[in-house]
Amino acid sequence: MPKADIHPTWYPDAKVICNGEVVMTTGSTQPEITVDVWSGNHPFYTGTQKILDTEGRVDRFMRKYGMGSADSASGAKKAAKATEPDATPVEEPAAAEA
Repeated sequence: MPKADIHPTWYPDAKVICNGEVVMTTGSTQPEITVDVWSGNHPFYTGTQKILDTEGRVDRFMRKYGMGSADSASGAKKAAKATEPDATPVEEPAAAEA
Protein backbone atom coordinates (compact mmCIF):
# COMPACT_ATOMS: atom_id res chain seq x y z
CA MET A 1 0.00 0.00 0.00
CA PRO A 2 1.38 3.46 -0.83
CA LYS A 3 1.91 5.85 2.04
CA ALA A 4 -0.84 8.41 2.47
CA ASP A 5 -0.39 12.01 1.32
CA ILE A 6 2.99 11.61 -0.41
CA HIS A 7 2.06 10.24 -3.83
CA PRO A 8 0.45 12.24 -6.66
CA THR A 9 -3.07 11.40 -7.77
CA TRP A 10 -3.14 8.57 -10.31
CA TYR A 11 -5.50 8.85 -13.26
CA PRO A 12 -5.85 5.41 -14.86
CA ASP A 13 -7.76 6.79 -17.87
CA ALA A 14 -5.78 9.94 -18.71
CA LYS A 15 -6.55 11.28 -22.18
CA VAL A 16 -3.73 11.97 -24.65
CA ILE A 17 -4.81 14.83 -26.92
CA CYS A 18 -3.22 15.77 -30.25
CA ASN A 19 -4.61 18.55 -32.47
CA GLY A 20 -7.76 18.84 -30.36
CA GLU A 21 -8.79 15.20 -30.51
CA VAL A 22 -8.26 12.31 -28.11
CA VAL A 23 -5.82 9.87 -29.68
CA MET A 24 -5.43 7.39 -26.82
CA THR A 25 -5.90 6.85 -23.11
CA THR A 26 -3.22 5.80 -20.68
CA GLY A 27 -2.38 5.94 -16.99
CA SER A 28 -0.77 9.16 -15.78
CA THR A 29 -0.48 11.61 -12.91
CA GLN A 30 -2.15 14.24 -15.13
CA PRO A 31 -5.79 13.93 -16.26
CA GLU A 32 -5.01 15.22 -19.78
CA ILE A 33 -1.75 15.15 -21.75
CA THR A 34 -1.44 17.42 -24.79
CA VAL A 35 1.12 16.38 -27.41
CA ASP A 36 2.15 17.83 -30.77
CA VAL A 37 3.33 14.61 -32.39
CA TRP A 38 2.39 10.99 -31.83
CA SER A 39 2.85 7.81 -33.83
CA GLY A 40 -0.41 8.38 -35.74
CA ASN A 41 0.76 11.61 -37.36
CA HIS A 42 4.55 11.31 -37.30
CA PRO A 43 5.99 11.05 -40.85
CA PHE A 44 8.26 8.13 -39.92
CA TYR A 45 5.34 5.95 -38.85
CA THR A 46 2.85 7.09 -41.49
CA GLY A 47 5.24 6.39 -44.37
CA THR A 48 5.28 9.95 -45.67
CA GLN A 49 8.83 10.68 -44.57
CA LYS A 50 10.96 12.21 -47.28
CA ILE A 51 14.71 11.99 -47.04
CA LEU A 52 16.18 15.14 -48.50
CA ASP A 53 19.87 14.71 -49.07
CA THR A 54 20.60 17.33 -51.68
CA GLU A 55 24.29 17.17 -50.89
CA GLY A 56 25.72 13.80 -49.92
CA ARG A 57 27.01 13.81 -46.37
CA VAL A 58 30.02 11.64 -47.14
CA ASP A 59 30.99 13.76 -50.13
CA ARG A 60 30.58 16.92 -48.07
CA PHE A 61 32.79 15.49 -45.30
CA MET A 62 35.48 14.42 -47.77
CA ARG A 63 35.52 17.85 -49.42
CA LYS A 64 35.48 19.67 -46.08
CA TYR A 65 38.57 17.89 -44.83
CA GLY A 66 40.41 17.98 -48.16
CA MET A 67 40.11 14.31 -48.96
CA GLY A 68 38.46 14.79 -52.33
CA SER A 69 35.30 12.84 -52.98
CA ALA A 70 34.46 9.37 -51.76
CA ASP A 71 35.10 7.96 -55.25
CA SER A 72 38.55 9.51 -55.48
CA ALA A 73 39.47 8.10 -52.05
CA SER A 74 38.71 4.56 -53.16
CA GLY A 75 40.50 5.26 -56.45
CA ALA A 76 43.59 6.39 -54.55
CA LYS A 77 43.70 3.08 -52.70
CA LYS A 78 43.54 1.20 -55.99
CA ALA A 79 46.31 3.37 -57.46
CA ALA A 80 48.54 2.80 -54.42
CA LYS A 81 47.97 -0.93 -54.68
CA ALA A 82 48.91 -0.90 -58.36
CA THR A 83 52.23 0.88 -57.71
CA GLU A 84 53.41 -1.64 -55.12
CA PRO A 85 56.25 -3.82 -56.39
CA ASP A 86 55.23 -7.32 -57.31
CA ALA A 87 56.56 -9.91 -54.95
CA THR A 88 57.98 -12.70 -57.04
CA PRO A 89 58.68 -15.89 -55.14
CA VAL A 90 62.34 -16.71 -54.80
CA GLU A 91 63.17 -20.31 -55.58
CA GLU A 92 65.21 -21.97 -52.89
CA PRO A 93 67.89 -24.42 -53.86
CA ALA A 94 66.82 -28.02 -53.55
CA ALA A 95 67.96 -29.63 -50.33
CA ALA A 96 70.67 -32.28 -50.78
CA GLU A 97 69.19 -35.70 -50.49
CA ALA A 98 70.97 -37.84 -47.97
